[in-house]
Amino acid sequence: MKTLLSLTLLAALAAAGCKPQKAAEEPEATAKVSGDKVTLPPHSPQLNTLGVEPAEVGHSPTLHLNGRLVWDDTVTVRVFTAFAGRVTKILVEPGQTVKKGDPLAIVASSDYGQAKADARKADADFALAERTQNRVRELAEHGAAAQKDVEAAQADYARTQSEMQRARARLEFYGGSADSADQTYELKSPLDGVVVEKNLNPGQEIRPDQMLAGTDRQAAPLFTITDPARLWIQLDASEVELPLLRAGQPFELHTRSLPGQKFTGQIEAVSEFLDPATRTIRVRGSVDNSQRRLKAEMFMTAEVGSGLPTSGTDVPSKAVFLVGEKHFLFVEENRGEFVRREIKAGPEHDGKVLVLDGLRPGQNVVTEGSLLLQQMLQTPQGG
Repeated sequence: MKTLLSLTLLAALAAAGCKPQKAAEEPEATAKVSGDKVTLPPHSPQLNTLGVEPAEVGHSPTLHLNGRLVWDDTVTVRVFTAFAGRVTKILVEPGQTVKKGDPLAIVASSDYGQAKADARKADADFALAERTQNRVRELAEHGAAAQKDVEAAQADYARTQSEMQRARARLEFYGGSADSADQTYELKSPLDGVVVEKNLNPGQEIRPDQMLAGTDRQAAPLFTITDPARLWIQLDASEVELPLLRAGQPFELHTRSLPGQKFTGQIEAVSEFLDPATRTIRVRGSVDNSQRRLKAEMFMTAEVGSGLPTSGTDVPSKAVFLVGEKHFLFVEENRGEFVRREIKAGPEHDGKVLVLDGLRPGQNVVTEGSLLLQQMLQTPQGG
């Protein structure tokens, strides 16, 4: 009995002695959170899930912008009619080259006939006013007319002369004259170029306010004439890319419809405002299309080299994350110590983000597991 009691006491003492020793040997695996800092113990399994890479010295980035080819407005005209009427004949088709003043279509227009009649009436009124002025002057020289009659005749002469000049100039502007009563109006090309669009048919009724008609194609011109060897490209850039864009920068264009082919261009203008809906800024460039391989309305990708020196830092894109509208990343200060840091992010290029402020080259940043650390910051106990 005494032997059994002794063995029981020894077992209890051994168990009591082993328990605190085991607790002392067991490593602590709980993360600690202090402000924006997360500390993980050396034996934490979470530590093994994190990836860390050093930040690199920033390089001048190459921007990749999406865009759309459009006609160069400096060599493009969209032709509308100046008079209402009915199309009787179409003289050109898309793809045809025209010279300035060449007729594009024939329009039967009573409005044009009325303009001719107004010009002839203005000529007749002026001739009558001129004869009246001469007659009143002769009467005044012989004392048979009052001075007020002379002044009235002179005023009528000046008025009719002005109206005659206005009516004739209007007809001459549209290539007509008051010499005939013909109501046939020729719609002419205002410049040299190629007809690239036609939106009318024989017998169609047209009018000057056609661009305001409530149709599916509002403001559709009757003809579009341009020089296809010169194109514009409309590029969309983000706010962070704006400091790296300026007029005169060269770029290369690529399109999936022409694989392996490169086209060059140059930025001509950067818009002064952002689109309130998309928060992008419009950048316009000019493109050489002398070989006529590109077509208007093609979607293109432009590679724009900024060519600017930079003192920023490059980090992998996956290291940067958003909280609200601010950019952050985690920096490893010591083994297992990670601090969340707000940065000023620049444009993304080649899988990297240019950090303009908030980081130095050589500092280790978390590239895998940033969201895990962010979740720990939101849970003060560290998970």
